[in-house]
Amino acid sequence: MFNQTEDKKMKFVKLREVMVITSLARSTIYKFAAEGRFPKQVSLGGNCVAWVESEVVEWIEARIAERDTAR
Repeated sequence: MFNQTEDKKMKFVKLREVMVITSLARSTIYKFAAEGRFPKQVSLGGNCVAWVESEVVEWIEARIAERDTAR
């Protein structure tokens, strides 16, 4: 169906886990996503949404890279 490398496994994470991973509040996550500053959620059907874990991790890594280049 799709090719997935061993080191790049895709996984959906729900809002609570995204909040724990990023230390952001729910409202901030949705605000940043609406502004294009955070990965968009994926609809899983009905009222269920989640985020792609690797995209959230990449967002965190980008924040760290911004910090490191600002020095």
